[in-house]
Amino acid sequence: MAPPPKSAHELLDFINSSPTPYHAVQTASHLLTTASFTRIHERSPWDSTTIHPGGKYFLTRNASSLIAFAVGHQWTPGNPIAMIGAHTDSPCLRIKPVSKRTANGYLQIGVETYGGGIWHSWFDRDLSVAGRVLVKIKEGEFEQRLVRVTKPIVRIPSLAIHLHRQSNFDPNKEEEMVPIAGLVEEVLNKKTETTEEKGEEEEEFEPLKKIDERHHPESSVGGINDEFIYSGRLDNLDMTFCGIKALIESVKDPKSLEGEKGIRLVACFDHEEIGSLSAHGADSNMLPAVLRRLSVLPGAKGEKGENSNETAFEQTLAKSFLISADMAHAVHPNYAGKYERNHQPQMNKGVVIKINANQRYATNSPGIVLVQECGRRKKVPLQLFVVKNDSPCGSTIGPMLSAKMGVRTLDLGNPQLTAHEAQVLFT
Repeated sequence: MAPPPKSAHELLDFINSSPTPYHAVQTASHLLTTASFTRIHERSPWDSTTIHPGGKYFLTRNASSLIAFAVGHQWTPGNPIAMIGAHTDSPCLRIKPVSKRTANGYLQIGVETYGGGIWHSWFDRDLSVAGRVLVKIKEGEFEQRLVRVTKPIVRIPSLAIHLHRQSNFDPNKEEEMVPIAGLVEEVLNKKTETTEEKGEEEEEFEPLKKIDERHHPESSVGGINDEFIYSGRLDNLDMTFCGIKALIESVKDPKSLEGEKGIRLVACFDHEEIGSLSAHGADSNMLPAVLRRLSVLPGAKGEKGENSNETAFEQTLAKSFLISADMAHAVHPNYAGKYERNHQPQMNKGVVIKINANQRYATNSPGIVLVQECGRRKKVPLQLFVVKNDSPCGSTIGPMLSAKMGVRTLDLGNPQLTAHEAQVLFT
């Protein structure tokens, strides 16, 4: 039995280091910095001393969204940009601002459901806590810190079958999805090894911001031949990892950008699971603003573009291509009838191109031909997916970015089972 490939273990490490979008961006930032990408900031001016042909850069917004790009040596404004779009968030339980609850001798934590999770899968699992806090360093000065409790501390127990014999389990998300953290006589905020885990004893913490409860066990390899990955948050940390890793690998050779006339870019957004309508979601100005700023920078040898930079932004959009990378549905052997009979993606048979006539996916025929030709040249297998006419269809950031920017876009992703569960299966 051959061991899992190195890339599988790298994916596991990435997911295990990324319990929240903040941690995912932190982990991706570390990978990029290690690969000699330079961190830049939206608040700073961009000019030829900041960004230049042949350079590699990344920026973040809200510490939960990230854009990274590499500029070809032959780049001039108006040239195309090859883009991958993914997202950093996953369905989870988010702790309410005033979260402490007590009932019948138990200490509980009030939570909100985030995204379209399969919530019954969160019952009877070891859960822990991770997120972002703001620390008051001194008067008028705050610092962001990422926190993570590395042991299970809460659980949502289901009701014993003797007391609840209904066949369909459809919990009330407000009253029945309330994690238990301990017993009332135990003090929630007493000093313990857990509270001292990060060594922050004297600093003053402001109200918690964006604290999530997560399925605790780490991702792992499984299956008879180690052909599967069992993990939470594969949707969409797998595609986020693949996008970041692909960009890094594509520019590892110092000569890789010498003849490049375009820009290679990866954008990883927060809030896809709730519609992307936020300042750091895909429906924000984040990606268009970055592209517009790049379109007015001098290119190779100070060139301003063929028709001056007044229309360079629009030229770039018209010439560019975006891959919206989000996980796809593998055919489920126990529910094969739920899939369109001629479009049943299988595990380990290739990346899935997602198609929908009602534009729930942004894929069109020219995009399919282009990606299929790329796959043919590199011997990468591809599969096609459409939903049944009597089945609802999910969506991605693809249609909104395609409409917002007028960029040709194609939706694809790796096939997985049990999307939006606390833990899913992937090969």
